[in-house]
Amino acid sequence: MTRKSKAQVAGRIQLYDGDMPLGLPITLVGREWWALQQLIEAGDKGCTPIDNPAPRWAHYVWLMRGNGIDVETIHENHGGQFPGSHARYVLRAKLSILEEVGSLAA
Repeated sequence: MTRKSKAQVAGRIQLYDGDMPLGLPITLVGREWWALQQLIEAGDKGCTPIDNPAPRWAHYVWLMRGNGIDVETIHENHGGQFPGSHARYVLRAKLSILEEVGSLAA
């Protein structure tokens, strides 16, 4: 039985402290890369699992933080049929995209 390889998306970024590069470039793959792109696009508005559906937002953010990427978590209450709270994630890191591999379009 042969195993089909999944299409993979990836990107390389450089973090900055002010105008100075911070460490070596970082490579992110798959959903971690997708989530970072969502955060970049959202800007100060940030992302929630409600507005940007994905199965494991908290994990993607955890992975980014492990790579030194500063992501703020804001806890928000919501009402409705199932009241509770949800997280809003906001990218606070200063970074630049060095390279993108693959496409996020299905």
